[in-house]
Amino acid sequence: MQARPTTSRPLYAAVDLGTNNCRLLVAEPRGQTFRVVDSHSQIARLGEGLHDTGRLSEAAIERAMDALHAIRRKLRHHGVGRVRCIATEACRKAENGAEFIRRVHTETGLTFKVIGAKEEARLATIGCHDLLVAPAKSVLVVDIGGGSTELSLLDADATRGQGLKGMLNRAPIIDWTSLKMGVVTMSDAFREYDEIEGWPLMLAKARETVAAWPGLANVQQRLADDEGYLIGTSGTVTCLAGVHLKLDRYRRDKVDGAWMSRGEGAVTIDLLRELGVAGRSKLPTIGEERAPLMLAGCSIMQAVWEAFDGTRLRVADRGLREGLLLSMMYGQPKNRSRRRKGRGGRSSPQEASDE
Repeated sequence: MQARPTTSRPLYAAVDLGTNNCRLLVAEPRGQTFRVVDSHSQIARLGEGLHDTGRLSEAAIERAMDALHAIRRKLRHHGVGRVRCIATEACRKAENGAEFIRRVHTETGLTFKVIGAKEEARLATIGCHDLLVAPAKSVLVVDIGGGSTELSLLDADATRGQGLKGMLNRAPIIDWTSLKMGVVTMSDAFREYDEIEGWPLMLAKARETVAAWPGLANVQQRLADDEGYLIGTSGTVTCLAGVHLKLDRYRRDKVDGAWMSRGEGAVTIDLLRELGVAGRSKLPTIGEERAPLMLAGCSIMQAVWEAFDGTRLRVADRGLREGLLLSMMYGQPKNRSRRRKGRGGRSSPQEASDE
């Protein structure tokens, strides 16, 4: 397929290969933000079984390759000029992660960089920067992934004061941690149990993991003193919000920026538990692919909510990909990506280096 530009402005793309999902966002710069040209999300479950074997399985790799070939076709279709491709926890952890990344490049021409948990947290906070509202002086960004969960305490006053440019230069993160639990790893760890037996075990594990964060007491105090709140950026949180809002179809304009109290979240989680996998799969804002992993994500979200009693949650249908795009478009110039010759002599967008 020949590249077909859809706009006269340069196009940028961010590709995020996570433990559960493979996501693409194509956009053009506009002011200090961007206009989305195309987006794509495909559940690949790359980290399935990783908890037991320490390796990416061949079945998981094939699912991921299918998703990446679809993304490669979209990049060519739009004639994207700058692309950055990042991989997270599954590729950080897997013994054969580097081998997989090389295979991806050979078969698709896409060059992925495996980023660290700290960079993952930073990009997610950048993506959520305009969801910080007064009078909160501190905000905790909760990014529930497939293989890990990043918690980042932001100085909200500083973020509002310095704007996007300042945040791109140095995000005002007061404290952060990467918890070694995500929706795929939590689900895998307790898959031998049915949902009724497994729920209290997952919740206990999530509570234990959150409680082990050395910075927990300090963050609890900061949020209490600073009228702080949580920002949740993940499929778990957006699905929860869609159910809470009783949407008959997923609507980003209703979900992104919505607020939920802990009580509202608890009621919604209880409903999802009662419905079971079959019932959840029929909900238009969840569907068949997400239904089996929802309770694993809910156990993590509930444990975080309990640790910060009384705090509200602001829902973010944005995060790492958006932070990546903003960094590419408006951050300090770094090693620019170039269009290089890929397979068969075709031009192949490559990632821009982090370094």
